[in-house]
Amino acid sequence: MHIRELFDLTGKTAIVTGGGRGLGEQIAEGFAEAGANVVLCSRKEAACAEVAAKLGKLGTGTLALKCDVSNQEEVDRVVQAAVDKFGRIDILVNNSGASWGAPVEDMPLEAWKKVMDVNVTGTFLMSQAVGKVMLEQGAGKIINIASVAGLKGSSPEVMNAIGYNASKGAVISFTKDLAVKWGPRGIYVNAIAPGFFPTKMSKGILDKRGEAILEGTPLRKFGTENDLKGVALFLAAPASDFITGEIIVVDGGTNAM
Repeated sequence: MHIRELFDLTGKTAIVTGGGRGLGEQIAEGFAEAGANVVLCSRKEAACAEVAAKLGKLGTGTLALKCDVSNQEEVDRVVQAAVDKFGRIDILVNNSGASWGAPVEDMPLEAWKKVMDVNVTGTFLMSQAVGKVMLEQGAGKIINIASVAGLKGSSPEVMNAIGYNASKGAVISFTKDLAVKWGPRGIYVNAIAPGFFPTKMSKGILDKRGEAILEGTPLRKFGTENDLKGVALFLAAPASDFITGEIIVVDGGTNAM
């Protein structure tokens, strides 16, 4: 297979949750540039519609939908709409996420539940619903967005968000277990663990602790708008057809320290 074919998504259909901004938008753009139809969904439909209009100019099909990934009815509606429009679903990116900063002793139970509902339950519900389609097809690729925060503890001075860290640890375990369970049936399940990227979710931390974080990053820089596109494309494309159950860290080297 030619190297270009290994990274070609022409004719494929991808769902990207949280696709209206940040890392989700970046990943969706990469898929569209590689030829895939892209379904964008998040709680803010207008943001997804704006991204879809931009990606549509690349010549691929797009669909923008409102979806709270912790709501099973809304998840099912998005999956059915994707199948109705494009006939199949080849790729799922579970990117929707939530966080809440607070010392452990002060963490409100409702905040903990919200983070877990979006980051863990949402990943489960989307994977389950899309997985039923993929299992019927006998093929599919699921990419979960974890975090380096799910791989180790974080200093409270840098990131005091135990619910977020715990949820991303759960996503990592979920990824590995689902890969084992669905691998024999043609479904690949991998995860990306990003470090610090300047997004709306990380802005508060970077404003306060950005310099200290850079000092602890071997590459001495934050992630850019291009740094997840290639990794996500690799995991979605034929180039990764002998990889499943893996966590790819994209963090400028912080996890190596």
